[in-house]
Amino acid sequence: MIDSMHHDLQIIPIPAFKDNYIWLIHNGLHAAIVDPGDAIPVLEILDRLNLKLTVILITHHHYDHIDGVATLLKHSPDIQVYAPKLDQYLFEHAPVGEPDKISIKELNIIFSLIDLPGHTLGHVAYYSEKNQLLFCGDTLFGAGCGRLFEGTASQMYQSLQRLSALPPATKVYCSHEYTLQNINFALTLEQNNFFLINRFKQTQTFRENNTPSLPSTIALERATNPFLRCTNNEIQSSIGLSNADPVEVFSILRNNRNHY
Repeated sequence: MIDSMHHDLQIIPIPAFKDNYIWLIHNGLHAAIVDPGDAIPVLEILDRLNLKLTVILITHHHYDHIDGVATLLKHSPDIQVYAPKLDQYLFEHAPVGEPDKISIKELNIIFSLIDLPGHTLGHVAYYSEKNQLLFCGDTLFGAGCGRLFEGTASQMYQSLQRLSALPPATKVYCSHEYTLQNINFALTLEQNNFFLINRFKQTQTFRENNTPSLPSTIALERATNPFLRCTNNEIQSSIGLSNADPVEVFSILRNNRNHY
């Protein structure tokens, strides 16, 4: 799936490993890459499209998001790499976090950094308000969210609330194809959610045709993602709660999803 954007930008998902997406942002000449866990498919598509890689954006330190960086830098030592300032990396990079902004002049795009502790403590997202783009790594997924490897349920809940507050039309580019399984879990909580039922049908068709289910939008996530809907009465009732603290609801939902 190729997504045409403002200023003739295109965003292409590069499949990697079992279910990762490495996101390629380009304008036909220059390119930026988000979370290159594997260099080989990146180099292949750069060569096929005759693109010059100028920027790498890293959301967090897990291997499936960074293991391709060193090889990409060997091929093009002048690439600018941005990575979370709260983490340590072996490759040269500019450490970033709130309130930093990154201007990629070659692509005519500016990203604001959003700190998103939860999945990891140093996790960040790259958000372009003008282009309505969000690259959120493993924090927000299609109809789901990342596991809590380093942060607390409260931290992750607050991080997700921050993303939920972004403009509804914002396109959400996360790093894994988990959407269909996440929807199946969400349907155990909200069986009568019209938007969720429709999303299940659409996503099932996408996957049957080997088409990515992403990008999503903030509006779609608000309507269908249980981790953004912790105050919903039906969701609370499904786990035996009512008028509960949303962080408590989130914590139970995340634990239940871990074992789903």
